[in-house]
Amino acid sequence: MMYKCLFVILFVAGFGFAAIAQKPDTVAAKSKADSTTMKHDSVTSKKFVPKITQEKVYHPDSLHDPHKALMRSLMIPGWGQLYNHRWWKVPFIYGGIGLLVDAIAFNQRYYSLFLKEDILRQHGILANRNPDFTTISDADIDGATNSYRRNRDLCILGTVGAWGIQMIDAYIDAKFQQSYTMDNNLTFKIKPGILSQPAYAYNTFGAYIPAVTITFTLR
Repeated sequence: MMYKCLFVILFVAGFGFAAIAQKPDTVAAKSKADSTTMKHDSVTSKKFVPKITQEKVYHPDSLHDPHKALMRSLMIPGWGQLYNHRWWKVPFIYGGIGLLVDAIAFNQRYYSLFLKEDILRQHGILANRNPDFTTISDADIDGATNSYRRNRDLCILGTVGAWGIQMIDAYIDAKFQQSYTMDNNLTFKIKPGILSQPAYAYNTFGAYIPAVTITFTLR
């Protein structure tokens, strides 16, 4: 009888321990409940708003005269750009024109030297010949004369073209300021550059010649 009572006691005790082990985790449940019932603090938390950058917009100026800009650039290179408040273009204008004028003077000087030597050789005159050209053949003297003359003429045309381009730039810039709203969707840039040429056309500048690049950008 005693063994039966002990068995019943142990059975009841084991059942009680098993029931205790099945008790839910109140700490975890409470934490989970807190996370679901947590409210957003509108005072301490601010809504993220992306920063908007306002682009610069240019409005028309009806008092700006494109004809004045054109005539001023015709008289003095860069004057029209100063009238349009584009002073930063002036150094590029004078830099390009200055290089072309220097190239004209360089080619003219050597053209005169070779032309004089070429004329003396064609007429068989020995006096007044340039002693530096004694080792150069008549054909090379004639070729150098034509080459320097061609380069001089091209530089003259380039100078006239650069003068005309800066006039057009001043007029267009003034026209935009007078009649249109200019923003970042339209850009007009002029900058110096170089152009490569074929081997048979090499000159004083070698494989490259100065040039002007005009870029229109529409977005």
